[in-house]
Amino acid sequence: SSGINAEYGDVYDDENEHSLEMQYPYIAKVMQGYKDNFKIVSIIVGDVSVEHARQYAKVLEPLLADPHTVFVVSSDFCHWGSRFSYCNVNGETNIPIWQAITKLDKLGMDTIESLNSSAFQSYLSKTSNTICGRRPILLLLATVEEHSARNPRTESKFSFLHYSQSSKCVRQSDSSVSYASGVLTIS
Repeated sequence: SSGINAEYGDVYDDENEHSLEMQYPYIAKVMQGYKDNFKIVSIIVGDVSVEHARQYAKVLEPLLADPHTVFVVSSDFCHWGSRFSYCNVNGETNIPIWQAITKLDKLGMDTIESLNSSAFQSYLSKTSNTICGRRPILLLLATVEEHSARNPRTESKFSFLHYSQSSKCVRQSDSSVSYASGVLTIS
Protein backbone atom coordinates (compact mmCIF):
# COMPACT_ATOMS: atom_id res chain seq x y z
CA SER A 1 0.00 0.00 0.00
CA SER A 2 1.24 3.45 -0.91
CA GLY A 3 -0.32 5.16 2.09
CA ILE A 4 -1.93 7.85 -0.04
CA ASN A 5 -5.60 8.40 -0.63
CA ALA A 6 -6.15 8.37 -4.39
CA GLU A 7 -9.61 8.55 -5.89
CA TYR A 8 -11.11 7.29 -9.08
CA GLY A 9 -12.75 9.90 -11.29
CA ASP A 10 -16.37 9.71 -12.26
CA VAL A 11 -17.86 9.13 -15.72
CA TYR A 12 -18.33 12.88 -16.29
CA ASP A 13 -14.64 13.59 -15.66
CA ASP A 14 -13.61 10.67 -17.85
CA GLU A 15 -15.83 11.73 -20.75
CA ASN A 16 -14.57 15.33 -20.58
CA GLU A 17 -10.90 14.37 -20.40
CA HIS A 18 -9.27 14.80 -23.81
CA SER A 19 -5.52 14.92 -23.27
CA LEU A 20 -5.17 11.13 -23.24
CA GLU A 21 -6.95 10.63 -26.54
CA MET A 22 -4.73 13.34 -28.04
CA GLN A 23 -1.55 11.60 -26.91
CA TYR A 24 -2.34 7.97 -27.77
CA PRO A 25 -1.84 8.33 -31.56
CA TYR A 26 1.57 9.94 -31.04
CA ILE A 27 2.62 7.31 -28.52
CA ALA A 28 1.41 4.56 -30.87
CA LYS A 29 3.48 6.01 -33.73
CA VAL A 30 6.64 6.41 -31.67
CA MET A 31 6.27 2.96 -30.14
CA GLN A 32 5.10 1.07 -33.25
CA GLY A 33 8.26 -1.05 -33.30
CA TYR A 34 7.59 -2.12 -29.71
CA LYS A 35 3.83 -2.64 -29.93
CA ASP A 36 3.82 -5.87 -27.91
CA ASN A 37 6.49 -4.77 -25.45
CA PHE A 38 5.12 -1.77 -23.64
CA LYS A 39 2.20 -0.80 -21.44
CA ILE A 40 0.47 2.51 -20.89
CA VAL A 41 -0.65 3.47 -17.42
CA SER A 42 -2.90 6.51 -17.62
CA ILE A 43 -3.04 8.80 -14.62
CA ILE A 44 -5.51 11.65 -14.68
CA VAL A 45 -4.51 14.28 -12.14
CA GLY A 46 -7.24 16.34 -10.55
CA ASP A 47 -6.87 19.35 -8.30
CA VAL A 48 -3.86 18.58 -6.10
CA SER A 49 -1.94 20.81 -3.76
CA VAL A 50 1.84 20.94 -3.64
CA GLU A 51 1.69 18.86 -0.44
CA HIS A 52 -0.44 16.14 -2.07
CA ALA A 53 1.74 16.21 -5.19
CA ARG A 54 4.73 15.51 -2.95
CA GLN A 55 2.93 12.53 -1.40
CA TYR A 56 2.11 11.10 -4.84
CA ALA A 57 5.68 11.82 -5.97
CA LYS A 58 7.00 9.38 -3.37
CA VAL A 59 5.02 6.64 -5.13
CA LEU A 60 5.89 7.75 -8.67
CA GLU A 61 9.59 8.39 -8.12
CA PRO A 62 10.72 4.77 -8.59
CA LEU A 63 9.03 4.82 -11.99
CA LEU A 64 10.75 8.08 -12.92
CA ALA A 65 14.06 6.53 -11.85
CA ASP A 66 13.51 3.51 -14.13
CA PRO A 67 15.17 4.19 -17.50
CA HIS A 68 12.55 1.95 -19.16
CA THR A 69 9.71 4.25 -18.10
CA VAL A 70 8.57 7.28 -20.06
CA PHE A 71 6.33 9.94 -18.55
CA VAL A 72 4.11 11.90 -20.95
CA VAL A 73 2.50 14.98 -19.43
CA SER A 74 0.01 16.70 -21.70
CA SER A 75 -1.03 20.32 -21.41
CA ASP A 76 -1.91 23.38 -23.41
CA PHE A 77 -0.68 26.69 -22.05
CA CYS A 78 -2.59 29.97 -21.81
CA HIS A 79 -6.20 29.98 -22.99
CA TRP A 80 -6.69 33.69 -23.54
CA GLY A 81 -9.89 35.54 -24.39
CA SER A 82 -13.39 36.16 -23.09
CA ARG A 83 -14.59 32.75 -24.27
CA PHE A 84 -12.08 31.27 -21.81
CA SER A 85 -12.91 33.84 -19.10
CA TYR A 86 -9.25 34.86 -19.00
CA CYS A 87 -8.00 38.20 -20.31
CA ASN A 88 -5.00 38.76 -18.04
CA VAL A 89 -2.02 40.51 -19.64
CA ASN A 90 -0.04 40.38 -16.40
CA GLY A 91 0.37 44.17 -16.28
CA GLU A 92 1.76 44.33 -19.84
CA THR A 93 -0.35 47.10 -21.40
CA ASN A 94 2.22 48.72 -23.70
CA ILE A 95 2.74 45.75 -26.01
CA PRO A 96 0.36 43.75 -28.24
CA ILE A 97 -1.77 41.21 -26.37
CA TRP A 98 -0.11 38.24 -28.08
CA GLN A 99 3.28 39.43 -26.84
CA ALA A 100 1.91 39.79 -23.30
CA ILE A 101 0.61 36.21 -23.53
CA THR A 102 4.03 35.07 -24.72
CA LYS A 103 5.72 36.79 -21.76
CA LEU A 104 3.19 35.24 -19.38
CA ASP A 105 3.74 31.77 -20.81
CA LYS A 106 7.53 32.14 -21.00
CA LEU A 107 7.57 33.10 -17.33
CA GLY A 108 5.68 29.88 -16.60
CA MET A 109 8.01 27.89 -18.84
CA ASP A 110 11.06 29.34 -17.09
CA THR A 111 9.50 28.38 -13.77
CA ILE A 112 8.90 24.81 -14.97
CA GLU A 113 12.50 24.63 -16.19
CA SER A 114 13.60 25.52 -12.64
CA LEU A 115 12.09 22.15 -11.56
CA ASN A 116 10.65 23.76 -8.44
CA SER A 117 7.07 22.75 -7.63
CA SER A 118 6.57 25.52 -5.05
CA ALA A 119 7.79 28.17 -7.50
CA PHE A 120 5.40 26.82 -10.15
CA GLN A 121 2.50 26.90 -7.69
CA SER A 122 3.44 30.48 -6.79
CA TYR A 123 3.50 31.43 -10.50
CA LEU A 124 0.02 29.94 -10.94
CA SER A 125 -1.29 31.76 -7.86
CA LYS A 126 0.09 35.10 -9.03
CA THR A 127 -0.97 34.88 -12.69
CA SER A 128 -3.95 32.48 -12.70
CA ASN A 129 -2.62 31.34 -16.09
CA THR A 130 -5.08 28.88 -17.60
CA ILE A 131 -2.59 26.06 -18.17
CA CYS A 132 -4.85 22.98 -18.49
CA GLY A 133 -2.22 20.53 -17.28
CA ARG A 134 -0.97 22.62 -14.40
CA ARG A 135 -1.66 19.83 -11.89
CA PRO A 136 0.11 17.05 -13.85
CA ILE A 137 3.02 19.47 -14.39
CA LEU A 138 3.05 20.19 -10.65
CA LEU A 139 3.08 16.44 -9.96
CA LEU A 140 5.95 15.89 -12.41
CA LEU A 141 7.95 18.68 -10.76
CA ALA A 142 7.33 17.19 -7.31
CA THR A 143 8.39 13.77 -8.61
CA VAL A 144 11.61 15.23 -10.00
CA GLU A 145 12.26 16.91 -6.65
CA GLU A 146 11.71 13.58 -4.90
CA HIS A 147 14.05 11.88 -7.36
CA SER A 148 16.74 14.51 -6.79
CA ALA A 149 16.43 14.07 -3.01
CA ARG A 150 16.77 10.27 -3.30
CA ASN A 151 19.48 10.42 -5.96
CA PRO A 152 21.62 13.50 -5.32
CA ARG A 153 24.22 12.49 -7.91
CA THR A 154 21.78 12.56 -10.79
CA GLU A 155 21.10 15.66 -12.82
CA SER A 156 17.61 16.57 -14.01
CA LYS A 157 16.94 19.13 -16.70
CA PHE A 158 13.72 20.30 -18.32
CA SER A 159 13.98 22.15 -21.62
CA PHE A 160 11.23 23.59 -23.76
CA LEU A 161 11.63 22.76 -27.44
CA HIS A 162 8.84 24.73 -29.10
CA TYR A 163 6.21 27.37 -28.32
CA SER A 164 3.36 28.68 -30.44
CA GLN A 165 -0.07 30.32 -30.24
CA SER A 166 -3.18 29.44 -32.21
CA SER A 167 -3.55 33.13 -33.14
CA LYS A 168 -1.91 36.45 -32.37
CA CYS A 169 -4.37 38.41 -30.28
CA VAL A 170 -4.40 42.14 -30.87
CA ARG A 171 -7.92 43.03 -29.65
CA GLN A 172 -9.79 42.20 -26.48
CA SER A 173 -12.32 40.32 -28.60
CA ASP A 174 -9.64 37.91 -29.93
CA SER A 175 -8.85 34.54 -28.43
CA SER A 176 -5.89 32.20 -28.48
CA VAL A 177 -4.54 28.97 -27.05
CA SER A 178 -0.81 28.58 -26.46
CA TYR A 179 1.13 25.37 -26.98
CA ALA A 180 4.54 24.35 -25.68
CA SER A 181 6.51 21.14 -25.90
CA GLY A 182 9.38 20.18 -23.69
CA VAL A 183 11.46 17.28 -22.52
CA LEU A 184 12.79 16.21 -19.14
CA THR A 185 16.13 14.42 -19.08
CA ILE A 186 17.70 12.69 -16.11
CA SER A 187 21.33 11.66 -16.16
